[in-house]
Amino acid sequence: MRRLLLAIAISAVVLGACAAEPTGPLPPAPTPISSEELVTTIQAGGGPTVVNVWASWCLPCRSEAPLVATASASHPDVRFIGLNVKDNDGDARRFMANYLSDADMEHFSDAPGRIPIDLGGTSGVPITFFYRADGSLAEVHLGIIDEPTMARLLDEIDR
Repeated sequence: MRRLLLAIAISAVVLGACAAEPTGPLPPAPTPISSEELVTTIQAGGGPTVVNVWASWCLPCRSEAPLVATASASHPDVRFIGLNVKDNDGDARRFMANYLSDADMEHFSDAPGRIPIDLGGTSGVPITFFYRADGSLAEVHLGIIDEPTMARLLDEIDR
């Protein structure tokens, strides 16, 4: 019983730290977008694009956010788009401030969470879509993406 209570206490501390309030001003809320508008944005970009789907309540999204931020900063020829799903503006803004403040990416929102399905993915998060410069889909990665997979897929679309 003591181990269970200790585990619960540790979990509460860790989760509390993950949800800490950011210091400084919050970024603007992600811009609402439709599936059609997002596809047009991807195709009009003129270069390779990564669409990372996240939600503030998604613990795995918090784990992968630093990798996404680093990849966006280290691949200036690749456009990074964050798509916030099934969320509210306040929580999304805090997530962006806490986990993606160093990311070089645009953020859009999809409150119903339909866009990932429309793009050929699932309703689960995180999910990451990799598009070639011509706007064609190269890969859909379901779940947390790791560094070797991110590097391989970025190399594939950024040729």
